[in-house]
Amino acid sequence: MIRNGSASRLALLLVPLVSACSADPSVPQDRLPLSEACFITANGVVPVTVEVAEEFGQRQKGLMGRKSLAENNGMLFVYDQPQNPEHGFWMYKTLIPLDIAYLSPDGEVGNIRTMAPCSSGNAGNCPSYPAGVAFTSAVEMNRGFFSAHGISVGDRLAIGDENCSAR
Repeated sequence: MIRNGSASRLALLLVPLVSACSADPSVPQDRLPLSEACFITANGVVPVTVEVAEEFGQRQKGLMGRKSLAENNGMLFVYDQPQNPEHGFWMYKTLIPLDIAYLSPDGEVGNIRTMAPCSSGNAGNCPSYPAGVAFTSAVEMNRGFFSAHGISVGDRLAIGDENCSAR
């Protein structure tokens, strides 16, 4: 049996533990809002579903700790301001091999990079994958998705069924 004073002390001890677990990068973040989207290529339209990461914390956590990603699903990272070409992504605590497309404000693919998982406990040991182009958003998909669907630099990501269904 826990006495009142003991219960209060126990609760105070548990708060940091719960907070530490929620901040753990190996614990996946909750699913983010979904948007239907499509890649528009010279050969047609490739429909996808993306989780949208618009807030700093959502972008920072990304797909860390996830063990899988559905075949035509990805994560779209949206920025308020253009990011410079040196800005990139890393794969710290990311378990899934991914490809990333860096996008201009109108959704045009400026560069595609392949990224390898990094399970190191030291973030400094994980490589960074700079964009190489200015960008305002980026989309991560399973490794090989872009090449398997013929998506390349110059193609475009359109967000919303209304922008994909009429094509």
